[in-house]
Amino acid sequence: MTIRLESRELARRLLIYEITAGKSSETMGSPTLRVYEKLRRSLGSFAGVAGFQSLASRALVLARSEAPSLHAAQIAADGSLQGLGEIEHQIDIDTEHADEDRAGEQGILLIARLLGLLLVFLGEALTLSLLRVTWPGAVFDDSNSGSGRKA
Repeated sequence: MTIRLESRELARRLLIYEITAGKSSETMGSPTLRVYEKLRRSLGSFAGVAGFQSLASRALVLARSEAPSLHAAQIAADGSLQGLGEIEHQIDIDTEHADEDRAGEQGILLIARLLGLLLVFLGEALTLSLLRVTWPGAVFDDSNSGSGRKA
């Protein structure tokens, strides 16, 4: 199962937004974890803890097929993501910052897989609506393409 280009681009935009937001505030944690936690809170209230945990677990399994280093990451019973920060930190140490994009790529893969599942199960309109509530005005522009995303 390949990642749709739309899911990957959407994940990339969300991570970029969180990187930018992290530079302008006291926000802690990796951008991937911040995006994931925002999705968990937003979707958890919509689908429930068990529903989100199930989607996140499936997304992680799919992402592991492309990024084997994600095997150390786990989805807890409450849906929280554990172990990703250690993976990202280890990549930074091992490569002396030469491959920082690799950690970001793992985050994009995981978030793209989660968004891809949401698009399949909820449809584009509801998924984008939930994302607009979580990131109001930050990533989306209704006046551009028919899908509601910036071109």
